[in-house]
Amino acid sequence: MRVRDLMTRDVVTVSPETTARDAAALLATKGFTALPVVDGAGTLVGVVTEADALRDRLPIDPRSLVHGQPSRARPVPRRTVADVMSEPATGASPGTDVAELARQMLEHGVRSACVVDGKRLVGIVTRRDMLRAISRDDRALAAEVRHRLGLYADPHRWTVTVTDGRVAIVDALDDECDRHVTAVLAGAVPGVVDVSFPEAGHAVGHG
Repeated sequence: MRVRDLMTRDVVTVSPETTARDAAALLATKGFTALPVVDGAGTLVGVVTEADALRDRLPIDPRSLVHGQPSRARPVPRRTVADVMSEPATGASPGTDVAELARQMLEHGVRSACVVDGKRLVGIVTRRDMLRAISRDDRALAAEVRHRLGLYADPHRWTVTVTDGRVAIVDALDDECDRHVTAVLAGAVPGVVDVSFPEAGHAVGHG
């Protein structure tokens, strides 16, 4: 499964000139954990996370100070996205393997990753997208596998069963050359974790 199979293409973005307050409002109202920052040419130049938007924007409540204790100087809140944005912790191209991207996201503790074609932003992938994929219903997976195989050849040629995301395919023609193509087509379906050919005693794993 590749990133292009999961990514959201219609991405909500901000520009470096957007106010930090407006970026914070977008994060809050949309429920996003991060916003890609792009320039006028659509080039990814940074990302604004919840932590970036919060930094220096919450003053200390005077009531929490002990009587007579001098108040600490409050940092001046930064005004624009350009002032608060950070470098993306991790990113991907549309052809990146989802398993590798998931490993990087977990390693860096991030919940979303920008997808770029060169330097141009083309999408975004979140942990929720990945969770949605791995929890798809087996019947939906089987239907999509059959559909993809039907675009390749006679749809009545294959018998497809799915259990816990594991696809078993019986090919009426038992064609060795077509087996690899069939495995690739089925393995690219979001949510499929393994493809096997029981009659031939052959299996191809997809993580």
